[in-house]
Amino acid sequence: MRRWLKRGAWGLVLLVLVVIGLVWWLLRGSLPTLDGEQHLTGLQGRASVTRDALGVVTIDAGSEADAMRALGLVHAQERYFEMDLMRRSAAGELSALFGPAAVPMDQRMRVHRLRARTDAHLAVAMGDRPQVVQAYVEGVNSGLKDLRVRPWPYLLLRQAPAAWTATDSVLTGLAMYADLQDPTNQNELAMRRIRDVVPPALYALLSHDGSEWDAPLFGEARGNAELPDADAVRLGKDQGSAAAGKAPDADVHGSNNFAVAGALTADGRAILADDMHLGLRAPNLWFRVRVRFPDPDAPGGKVDASGFSLPGLPAIVVGSNGHVAWGFTNSYIDNADYVAVPAGAGGITTHQERIQVAGQPDVMLRVRETAWGPLLHERADGSGEALRWTAQLPGAVRLDFAHLARARDLDDALRIADRAGIPTQNLLLADQHGRIAWRLIGARPDRAAECPPNGATSVAPATCAPWSIRSDHSPALVDPPTQRLWTANGRVLDGADLAVAGNAGYDLGARGRQIRDDLLAKQRFNENDLLAIQLDDRAVFLERWWGVLRQVVEHSDDPALKRLEVASRHWEGRAAPDAVSYRITRGFRGKVQDIVSAGLLAQAKARLGAAYLEPKLAQIEGVLWPLVTERPAHLLPPPYKDWDALLAEAARQAEAELAEQGPDLARRTWGERNTASICHPISRALPAFARPWLCMPADGLPGDRDMPRVQGPAFGASQRMVVSPGHEDQGLIHMPGGQSGHPLSPFWGAGHEDWVQGTPTPFLPGEARYTLVLEP
Repeated sequence: MRRWLKRGAWGLVLLVLVVIGLVWWLLRGSLPTLDGEQHLTGLQGRASVTRDALGVVTIDAGSEADAMRALGLVHAQERYFEMDLMRRSAAGELSALFGPAAVPMDQRMRVHRLRARTDAHLAVAMGDRPQVVQAYVEGVNSGLKDLRVRPWPYLLLRQAPAAWTATDSVLTGLAMYADLQDPTNQNELAMRRIRDVVPPALYALLSHDGSEWDAPLFGEARGNAELPDADAVRLGKDQGSAAAGKAPDADVHGSNNFAVAGALTADGRAILADDMHLGLRAPNLWFRVRVRFPDPDAPGGKVDASGFSLPGLPAIVVGSNGHVAWGFTNSYIDNADYVAVPAGAGGITTHQERIQVAGQPDVMLRVRETAWGPLLHERADGSGEALRWTAQLPGAVRLDFAHLARARDLDDALRIADRAGIPTQNLLLADQHGRIAWRLIGARPDRAAECPPNGATSVAPATCAPWSIRSDHSPALVDPPTQRLWTANGRVLDGADLAVAGNAGYDLGARGRQIRDDLLAKQRFNENDLLAIQLDDRAVFLERWWGVLRQVVEHSDDPALKRLEVASRHWEGRAAPDAVSYRITRGFRGKVQDIVSAGLLAQAKARLGAAYLEPKLAQIEGVLWPLVTERPAHLLPPPYKDWDALLAEAARQAEAELAEQGPDLARRTWGERNTASICHPISRALPAFARPWLCMPADGLPGDRDMPRVQGPAFGASQRMVVSPGHEDQGLIHMPGGQSGHPLSPFWGAGHEDWVQGTPTPFLPGEARYTLVLEP
């Protein structure tokens, strides 16, 4: 009997080893070939792909088409699953991979019919680069085919990857629209409904469009709101309860770019800094690459461009080419309008969209479309609101923006920007002659003068015709007299230009002001100085709120407030991982904002009922600070007897939330709250014990919103770049998550620790560790 048990045990062990070996063999089968020679169909001449220790790729080829064909191969073999998610998220096709759980997400995007629209206008999107795009597409499919085993996430999902097309590359660009803009335009609709049911003075408070923290390039700070008197607004019991409850933490927003001209550097070089803040994952959204190829239209007859590519697109998105450096932040101008559609309106086309669902029957989605766009909100009588969004229109993605890689100087780059089809961004430029410039780049609405953005009128007048889009003749600031430029998702424009651009939710200006003040504090800069600004985690914005907290907790007999008093005595002044007072102060201010916002919105919520949509009040600090400093009784949310009681309750709520994690408040550090959660998208499908295998280390992270070093657990700098064109060898760069999407790759997570620590790493690729020669 024992003999049989022993044999059975050894058989089980052998079976386990065989299974582990098979899994290991399958996983390694989707790793790319890094060294040696490989045939690439369609290549016109020999090309090479080298990788350094971090997996940063350098491609040398005989033409742009060959370079992009090689880039397509590399993107496919390192990132095909992530590319697939990008195209599917834009088209509303995730359910075909993930099943019924993804249907609501697909319905949200499928209503825009972006794949059908792209197919109908594909030539516009490809611009003057159809052959290059096609070479990239063929390179992608060759790279996918050459893998011995399909990319490993498809094995877990029991799916086969679909081939890549030119339409998919355009959809990759449209996925960035959905990430950077709101495909539902909910905030405009929410504010319109609120405006219809509250007193004008209360709506003016809720819609106040700035604060003392503003740092625009044009015009002055808006300043804080002027509080209305009791005759105009009085918060009371008849306007609804002000109970706030436990609100989710506010979104962390942010991207930064800034530049200094040659007048502020020792040798006349201009320096550009760019850090685009997005959702973080492993691998990173971007893919670092350097491309080199001869080109008669480029300066010196060749292109040598380094920076960040987006897998799915044949382009370097941000980077430097030895002559010009360029970087982006999201602009938050108004890129969408609702129009009221009356019951019985004509000219409506109905589309039946089929959503494929893995393991389930297809789901049909009826899309009713007007000349303005699809009906997103439809009532029982057939009336509703139709949405026009720049992403829906021909030219929203135009791959001509890739020509920035061959720009000769500032003026040439500005001309290229005139025909760039990307989500509207703040473009900063620096050139080798020491010049710098800002301009809006990308597709923006070409509205008639009598049809301003919805931010001004909420719903477009019925007399307005549907607008088209344009990317030329945008506002610009070239060679600024201060020799400095900065943007941080806040308001940049003023006056007539702002009236045309509109406001889709400019971020609070605190981060931009801190960057501006850092730039104004020095008269000489180098690359390390600009990196230091990117890593600035000083809590300038929250310092005064710490003062308010101390006033609340000092001399209090309340046990909870006494515990806060002890824990918050030392103000660290930074969002450092070991900071305690910072975390307490942030939580306290958040609770004050929750209570006050609930009070200001109570009347609208009560009157609108099911039609109420929660707005994002990005500029609420410009209202909140006057309220807590002036403390008007008529604007005190019920049921509090005075503002002292409200602030004390906010402090108690903050203490209770911290105490849920442990009674010792001295151990409630910012790093405990701001812990990295940067994982592969497929990690959620794994059991909890296996997820860390697909995640970056759970480090306590420095930084937060409202400071240059924007950082949340899964949001932050998707890249950092500091570079001077012509001096790329002295540039600096960071990227979290690593180059490769394969956890067995030597490049999985490579460079991530430098990003966490802020350790300077070279902008250009390092010494080649691997060389793959591609033969025709």
